[in-house]
Amino acid sequence: MKKALVTGSSGLIGSEVVSRLAADGWRVVGVDNNMRADFFGPGGDTRWNQARLIDTYASFEHAELDIRDRKGVDTLIAALKPDAIVHCAAQPSHDLAASRPFDDFDTNAVGTLNLLEAARQHCAESPFVHMSTNKVYGDAPNEIALTELETRWDYADPAYAEGIAEDFRIDRSKHSIFGASKVAADVMVQEYGRYFGMPTCALRGGCLTGPSHSGVELHGFLSYLVRANAEGKLYRIFGYKGKQVRDNIHSFDVGEFIVRFIDKPRSGEVYNLGGGKDNSVSILEAFKIAEAVSGKAMVSEYVDQNRAGDHICYYSDLAKIKAHYPGWEITKSVGVTIQEIHEAQARRG
Repeated sequence: MKKALVTGSSGLIGSEVVSRLAADGWRVVGVDNNMRADFFGPGGDTRWNQARLIDTYASFEHAELDIRDRKGVDTLIAALKPDAIVHCAAQPSHDLAASRPFDDFDTNAVGTLNLLEAARQHCAESPFVHMSTNKVYGDAPNEIALTELETRWDYADPAYAEGIAEDFRIDRSKHSIFGASKVAADVMVQEYGRYFGMPTCALRGGCLTGPSHSGVELHGFLSYLVRANAEGKLYRIFGYKGKQVRDNIHSFDVGEFIVRFIDKPRSGEVYNLGGGKDNSVSILEAFKIAEAVSGKAMVSEYVDQNRAGDHICYYSDLAKIKAHYPGWEITKSVGVTIQEIHEAQARRG
């Protein structure tokens, strides 16, 4: 039986990967210590998802381990010698990183290095997939000429008609402290691939979303928006007239790509993994879809101050990822995704 190690296994993408691999007959060890609850409070708690995985998959086992624990990470990987490592654990918030910079960097950068070096020592041939972020580009995408439409901003420069590609610059821009720690991890993942020849990739995600997301105001755009709508909570829009655009990708489609990479890995690769132009949506547009699904009006407040380093418009150019992995496509639209999130939240209560 093949063995996989999945960090952040109780989170959105980690739990999706656990489900996919366990259903395919893998033994999966999930590393998670519920730091999301520490970072975000009760709304970020993922224990419910951990319990769901344990109850559903006999081949899944939970490891209560902090990836900042270098010795603990090395001991686990030495004993397991996994055939694949999928690294989804992270501190994911811009705002929180500024107030807790050591926790942010130690989790995102040092934790990633702990995993990479343990993998190099004990299972160097095993594919290593790292969930990076489009925030490695900082706010440089904001320099692209934009056009203001009725409900969104969009690129006016035809060179970016299909979005941001992987050769877009990552330096000389404001990343937020979170973005900087993720740059460090992203480059290290590339380096272990290029310098040591390990099969690694960094996936620069757009807005990753889906029904298993424990979204909060500081992280989890669609999940938090749908919950705020359903519960009649105030949703605060931070700047850009609510027309800021993100490309949303369902966790199912992320998991599908990860499985394909594990099957046919490359070394030191980076991929922009988002919903692309067709799955992009502004906050105002997401309001309309959520209202149509729930039948309830959004309660919102506009804050005339954008978040530092935030993108005005961002969607991924998917040309490279589709060229390297033909057959992989986005299968879940924004509307379907919001419907699934709404239904899942209603079930959990």
